[in-house]
Amino acid sequence: MAERKDLKLGLHSYTLHLWGLGQNWGIQADPRPKEMNLFQLMDNAVEWGLDGLHITGCDLESKDDARLAEVRKEAEKRGLYLEYNFSLDEEFDSRLTDTIAEGVRIASGLGSDLAKISLDIRRPRPLYGSCFHPQVMRQLCNVYDEVMEVLPKLEETGVRLALENHTETFADEVLWLINRVNHPLVGACVDTVNSMGVLENPEYATEVLAPYAFSNHFCDHKLDRDQFGIRFHGVALGDGDIDCFKTLNTIIENSPTDRITFEIEWDMENDSLEEARKKQLDACIRSIKYAREVLKIGR
Repeated sequence: MAERKDLKLGLHSYTLHLWGLGQNWGIQADPRPKEMNLFQLMDNAVEWGLDGLHITGCDLESKDDARLAEVRKEAEKRGLYLEYNFSLDEEFDSRLTDTIAEGVRIASGLGSDLAKISLDIRRPRPLYGSCFHPQVMRQLCNVYDEVMEVLPKLEETGVRLALENHTETFADEVLWLINRVNHPLVGACVDTVNSMGVLENPEYATEVLAPYAFSNHFCDHKLDRDQFGIRFHGVALGDGDIDCFKTLNTIIENSPTDRITFEIEWDMENDSLEEARKKQLDACIRSIKYAREVLKIGR
C-alpha cells in the first residue's frame, strides 16, 4: 500500500461545475456555458501541481474516437493521468449516460485505466431502512448482467471498473454487486460523503468499500440544522464535518489505489453565478493546499 508521499492527487471535474465542467446535477436546465474547457482545466491542473483528472462526458463534449485520441494526447503531453466517470441513467444531465460497454470503450480511448460508474438506482421511499429492497435488487441484478457481459472487454483493455456508492446506493449494496461479479477488474469507487444521501454513516461506507476501491471521491461536507431540518453543504477540504485524516488513513491502509481524487460539491447559495464561480475556484485551490500541506498527500 502506498505511503502518503507516494499518493497521487487528482481533481474530479465536478469540483468546478459552475464553470461548465463535470455535469449539471440536481437541476434540469440547459447546460451551463463553458467558462473553462477541458484543455484549460488540464493547464490549470499542471499549474496547481495536480497529477491527474477525473472527467466526464460533459468535459469531453464528443465521445468519438478522434476526440478521445486528442484528449489522450493532450493529457499525456502534460503528464496527467485520466479517469473516466459515467452514469448508467443520469436523470439531470444525459451527457454522462453511457452503457457499461461504451464507458469502457471511452476510458480505453482516453488511455485511462479506470471507468467509474454511477449506478443510478431509483429507490422506493422511505430511504432509511431500504437497503436491499426488492425494487433495488431487481436493478442491481440488471447491472450485474451488464457487467458480466463486458468482462472480456475489461480483460482485453485492462480497464478497471469502479462501482460508486452514489447518492442513492448503500455501501453494502455496492459490495454485494462486487462480490457477485467476483472479478479482479471490478471494484469500487468510494465517495466519502455520498452515503449521507441514503442516511448512512459515511465512515461506515468508507470502511466497507475501501478494500475494494480502485478509486475515490475524497470530499468534505458541512451539516447544518435548523427548525426545518438538516442540510449538507459542499465545502473545501478541511472546512466540513468529515474527519479527513481518519478517512484518508482508512483509504491508505485498506484501498488498492495510489490516487486520491478530491471533489467539492459547492453550492451557489444566494450568490450570483459570477461570485459563486470565484468562491468555488477558491475552494478548489484551498483544497489542494490542504491536501498537500495538511494531509501530506504526495510531493
